[in-house]
Amino acid sequence: MALLSHRPEESGEVERKVFDGEIVDEAPTDTVRVDEVRVDAPEVLDDTGSWVARRRALLADAPPIIPPYLRTREQLEETARWAVAYYAHVGAFHATRSPFYMLRLMARSPRGAGRLIGRWVAWVADAQAAPVHAKVAASGDVQAWLVLSREHSRRVKPRRITSAVVAVPVALAMLTAVLVMPAWVSGLGVWLLLCLLGLAGGDPDRPLIARYVAAQLQRPLASPEIEAALEAIGIKGKVDFVEQIAVDGPGWRAELDLPPGVLAERLLDKRKELAGAMRRPLQCVWPSVGSEHPSRAVLWVAKRDPRTIKRAWPLLADGQADMYAAFPFGVTPRGETVPLTLIGTNVLIGGVMGSGKTSAVLVIALAGALDPTCQLWLFELKGSGDMESVQPVAHRYVQGDDDEHCHAALDAMYALEAELKRRKKIVAALPVEDVPTGRKVTRALADKYPHLDLDPILAIFDEVHTVFEHPEVGKEAAEVAGRLIRKARAYGIILVLTTQKPDGDSIPKMVSDNAIVRFCLAITGHIANDLVLGTGMYKRGIRANIFEPAEGDDPKDSGTGWLTRSATSAKIVRAYFIGQADARAVGRRALALRTAAGTLTGEAAGRTVEPVVRETIADHLHAVWPEGADRVHSHRLVEALAAYRPELYAPWLEEDDPAARSTTLAAALKPHRIPTHQLTIRDCCGGAKGVRHQDLPPAKTPADDDE
Repeated sequence: MALLSHRPEESGEVERKVFDGEIVDEAPTDTVRVDEVRVDAPEVLDDTGSWVARRRALLADAPPIIPPYLRTREQLEETARWAVAYYAHVGAFHATRSPFYMLRLMARSPRGAGRLIGRWVAWVADAQAAPVHAKVAASGDVQAWLVLSREHSRRVKPRRITSAVVAVPVALAMLTAVLVMPAWVSGLGVWLLLCLLGLAGGDPDRPLIARYVAAQLQRPLASPEIEAALEAIGIKGKVDFVEQIAVDGPGWRAELDLPPGVLAERLLDKRKELAGAMRRPLQCVWPSVGSEHPSRAVLWVAKRDPRTIKRAWPLLADGQADMYAAFPFGVTPRGETVPLTLIGTNVLIGGVMGSGKTSAVLVIALAGALDPTCQLWLFELKGSGDMESVQPVAHRYVQGDDDEHCHAALDAMYALEAELKRRKKIVAALPVEDVPTGRKVTRALADKYPHLDLDPILAIFDEVHTVFEHPEVGKEAAEVAGRLIRKARAYGIILVLTTQKPDGDSIPKMVSDNAIVRFCLAITGHIANDLVLGTGMYKRGIRANIFEPAEGDDPKDSGTGWLTRSATSAKIVRAYFIGQADARAVGRRALALRTAAGTLTGEAAGRTVEPVVRETIADHLHAVWPEGADRVHSHRLVEALAAYRPELYAPWLEEDDPAARSTTLAAALKPHRIPTHQLTIRDCCGGAKGVRHQDLPPAKTPADDDE
């Protein structure tokens, strides 16, 4: 229907309107104003594109042809093992109880016989009509009573005859069988009869077959269970299942769209409530955020509690590791092995007490020990001896949280920085064909030039906040660690830092910002979460507060955390648990490997590790500073430094121009925040760049050098 209107002409013409094709003087009362023009909007269809475009869209979201449990041999074997174990356990469970089931069945035979006889008698006597007979007899209606009596006789008489015809031959046959047949046949017949009668004597409140209850083998996941659980935790509305719930490894995977406006992150925050609503163990329920849109959720439910599945570290009994390649670190809740490659990276591990940091760092330490070429620098600053199993092969090993141990950790950082500079000079001098992938240390480079000592160095600082929070060395350690974590990874030096206090005070921002591999175990809030995993991870749904630390003898989620290199690669991983007895066995095997290869170094080889020389150019300026002078020209300081430490400063004299030497000195002093100024010294050589004594940092005392 269309409604049109027009304005009256200026000539005074009477306004006329067109309504439904007819000219009328007045429009209906529900029409629009005279100056409006309204037309019916045509129905707009969705632009679905061409036939090919629609099929392409369907193909993009099509489910996989091969189900998940058939994609890999490991998943197929896992599913087959689970099915065999399940049905074997169920069969054995009921087989052992079958004698009790039989006795229970026979004990119910008297009640069954009574029920059958009662039903037979009621059928023969037409007991169903008794209420009607009683009602008619009470009414006194003789005619109705006669009709009912005739109908009753007509119904009952054939039943009595049939019963007699059947009962007499059956009774005679049974009596004959008892007298003629062997005893075992008669006994079998009696047993079968009692069993049949027992089936009729069942009690619904006391089932014959005991209910099979397995604490670890869970019931299959179904959509009604998920919908009911979501409603129980406050998520109401229609849930759309994107794909059919399918077996995914040792569990089930459900991908679903939550009701409009409900973010999938909510399931992460309510994981504990969700597991409670589903009546499943907490460690079996693992929600995550899908990649399509914020309301897409992926729910993976384990068939059995992953904690009860003992998964041994693949390198526990035999084999070696290579720090230039990947080694097995842990498993996902699905049981998939997660490899970890550390070369070219550094690692930050954070979590509260009892979260399982020891499990994670011990796997890394043992992997480093099983690489005979890897130098191990271990600083166990908790003092509990968790890494004593690796001490026999460690280049450096420090255990404790006292002042001396913090000073030793700082000294090691300086030593690593010195080694970094040494390797940097070596790599910079190599021909381009030796470093086709860039100026960095690789396994090929280390093997080609064994005399250059370019083998990997694995430096682990467990509970590193002990050093960073130390009142004397904390600030200095933070500066050195910040320089190391930015550059050392390119030269085969791997830093692994762990802390139970993931906050800005215990982990310097320079360190946390430059960590590459991050493993966040159970923490308490979003600030600690983002400090370990990176800014914005909590908002993306990568939340480590869903994990629970160990409580007493219950490990809960100990050793489980988010392992990530970026927001797109984050996955939940449970680090392999290696007991101390097994760790010591691995340590002995690592010692044998290194002894055979002749690669024991440092303390493991019986050598004393000398403290690193930590003098700087500022210390050298104090040593060469003219007595009584308050300012000195830069070119004179360069000459004095070259005479004092020619191995360091003699190349600076290759510049003949005093101004160029002054520029070189200014560049060397800049990192130490020592400025240079234009100075006029009349008793020397007039105006030139120089340094004022008051700008130098205080000179170290002998006591400082001994620390």
